[in-house]
Amino acid sequence: MGTQSSTRTAGATTPGTWRNWAGNVTARPARVVAPRTVEEVREAVRRAAADGLKVKAVGTGHSFTSAAATDGVLVRPQALAGIQRIDREAGTVTVAAGTALKDLNAALAREGLSLTNMGDIMEQTVSGATSTGTHGTGRDSASIAAQIRSLDLVTADGELLTCSEKENPEVFAAARVGIGALGIVTSITFAVEPLFLLTAREEPMSFERVTDEFEQHWAENEHFEFYWFPHTGNCNTKRNNRSAGPAAPNGPVSGWIEDELLSNGVFQAACSLGRAVPATIPSIARVASRALSARTYTDIPYKVFTSPRRVRFVEMEYALPREAAVGTLRELRAMVDASDLRISFPVEVRTAPADDIALSTASGRETAYVAVHMYKGTPYQAYFTAAERIFTAHGGRPHWGKVHTRDAAYFSEVYPRFGEFTAVRDRLDPDRVFGNDYLRRVLGD
Repeated sequence: MGTQSSTRTAGATTPGTWRNWAGNVTARPARVVAPRTVEEVREAVRRAAADGLKVKAVGTGHSFTSAAATDGVLVRPQALAGIQRIDREAGTVTVAAGTALKDLNAALAREGLSLTNMGDIMEQTVSGATSTGTHGTGRDSASIAAQIRSLDLVTADGELLTCSEKENPEVFAAARVGIGALGIVTSITFAVEPLFLLTAREEPMSFERVTDEFEQHWAENEHFEFYWFPHTGNCNTKRNNRSAGPAAPNGPVSGWIEDELLSNGVFQAACSLGRAVPATIPSIARVASRALSARTYTDIPYKVFTSPRRVRFVEMEYALPREAAVGTLRELRAMVDASDLRISFPVEVRTAPADDIALSTASGRETAYVAVHMYKGTPYQAYFTAAERIFTAHGGRPHWGKVHTRDAAYFSEVYPRFGEFTAVRDRLDPDRVFGNDYLRRVLGD
């Protein structure tokens, strides 16, 4: 989670150093603002523009890139929180932008409602998660941003735009995954549905089997994902499908053993040992990949989709054409096996259907995601550079909130609607009030 050392003074703060969750990005803003109302957001933007300062909103700092970093005005939206309206007839919920996904999920469940799909962590704010394209895995159900039905956006001149398919549709097509380039999102209306149950089946499987049967697993399951443990031929698979019930959640003891002890506590210790003595990593990986056993449980969606992530890491993730997923993963494995790299974190593979958002990583194509991770404090550049070379050879699109080295020239080639997004940006923010070094690199001047 992002941290800020500061002294509070009348609704603003005297800033110190801001750090993201992973600790790989820092910034020293000139001013930090924590608005309590939409009008205070508008005033913060107007004042920053008048003072010649850039403005960036930051949620919980879960991005690994400097998308939210600024030396200007840092806007913390967490005081803009909570459900504003539920429309059961329309099947929507309107929520303030600083609401944490974990709070939204719990509140929706109390109302007998749920998002259709979500990512595997829920610490982020709703605006931060959607703006960077956060996603889970799904054959038919897409990212959180694809579930947006409308949003309110404070633009560079301090105006408030409501955007939907019917109102400002060209902005809506861009702003659902806006990377903070178009303005500050103040509220979001999501599609929701009556609360349902998912049965999760987790099962170890060999690398050869899971790659050979990848398309079959994708076709047969609503949500399929798997993890490959480098230096081994072992994977762990997870299949989530809707269930008529009854609910059969993990017991407190078995759930703690799997989610806290093995996935966080023991894994933390193993990663620390691997960082200190890299030669031990292949042996640790072989043991770790056999430690997780098959299990089946049934629960409400957010308790199945999400899991605690207490072991800190740095991540690169690329979205690939789904048909390229298996070949890419096999190339990645061959690269690791032929190298001196020692990788303690598993590689994660998920999928998403095509969507219609200009800069969504799944824009216009059926997608598979391949994510590589390294434990915090471990040199990651050699591994990520080699992985990125493989990903880009297949036309990969990097996650906007995760480590990558691509620039606007590359994105203009892999996103057919890139020019559409930059045209909206030019119109809404010609003076780049919401600009920073990251946006200059990925979107151009």
